[in-house]
Amino acid sequence: MGTVRDILQVKGHAVYSVHPDNTVFEALSVLVEKNVGALIVLNDQDQVVGIFSERDYARKVIVKGRASKDTRIIEVMTEDPFTVTENDSIEDCMVKMTDKHIRHLPVTDERNRLLGMISIGDVVKNIIDEQRYIINNLEGYIKGTR
Repeated sequence: MGTVRDILQVKGHAVYSVHPDNTVFEALSVLVEKNVGALIVLNDQDQVVGIFSERDYARKVIVKGRASKDTRIIEVMTEDPFTVTENDSIEDCMVKMTDKHIRHLPVTDERNRLLGMISIGDVVKNIIDEQRYIINNLEGYIKGTR
């Protein structure tokens, strides 16, 4: 099985982020504009301090009757999110996402600097592509074309 680095080589390293002082409304505007389900929350030193997702919005803003324009991200973000490194295996990511019931994993270096982000969709796509490759090679071997 591959590594997080393999996913980022295909997907790229672009990540959308917000500052803890941004409003929820501002973050929602980015989610809609970029068509993503989560944003990384970076402090002034560009370190990962949280993640804000559609789930956070539903559970910590809407259900609680809070106003998006008056609520700061720091009040509702998921603090200290689980992270992975580029060297972590796809299998480890899948286990972490399943066990922790999360859909997004920030990819950081040893200094907690953001390198990218992977989603459960990225993990599943990687696994499907890898299985397809194995199946094609086995079919070629059986047919004698490889």
